[in-house]
Amino acid sequence: GYVGYGEGGVLTEAVRRKPYSAVLLDEVEKAHPDVMELFYQVFDKGVLEDGEGREIDFKNTVILLTSNAASDIIMKLSADPETRPDPAGIVEAVRPELLKVFKPALLGRMVVVPYYPITDEVMRAIIKLQLGRIGQRLVENHGAAFTYDEAVVNEIANRCKEVESGARNVDHILTRTLLPEMSGQFLARMAAGQPITTAHVAAGDKGEFRYDIA
Repeated sequence: GYVGYGEGGVLTEAVRRKPYSAVLLDEVEKAHPDVMELFYQVFDKGVLEDGEGREIDFKNTVILLTSNAASDIIMKLSADPETRPDPAGIVEAVRPELLKVFKPALLGRMVVVPYYPITDEVMRAIIKLQLGRIGQRLVENHGAAFTYDEAVVNEIANRCKEVESGARNVDHILTRTLLPEMSGQFLARMAAGQPITTAHVAAGDKGEFRYDIA
């Protein structure tokens, strides 16, 4: 079912219709080994056969495979910015670990691009960007001004330390905690016929979020 039968597979049909595409397979190390076997044909010939035997041209397609393999090694090597290796050095250091996940023949057909861990500065920028989007939504939907304490940014950043999730936790925290809690207070004011002009978020001593809606 990876390539597809009858009407064409999800991958081959999408590329057949839009040959100038970027294909992203996230956390590919979790995929079935048969999925990786498909890419030998793509990397060698630039085509992939679908379930009906048609050759789909992949020559104009960029294929991106992401993986968390060797992430712990990259974290250790990047702990000190002063001694952190350059990208080529990182690739050389993680190659033995990558060979545990990818066959040598397949790894040799790919360009390995290492990603350094997100710095605290970048993480805070991501958090402020997401909070800014919330503020924009409040302006558009309620005409309300949105503000927050710097402690809110610090609290969210402190919850995003896991290597495998990292910045993804920002969305999780906002959509599962901050937004539902703030929406509840919005609905209560609307039900009471009270106007909403400002919304301010602060962080409590125990890491909880506090809201001042007026």
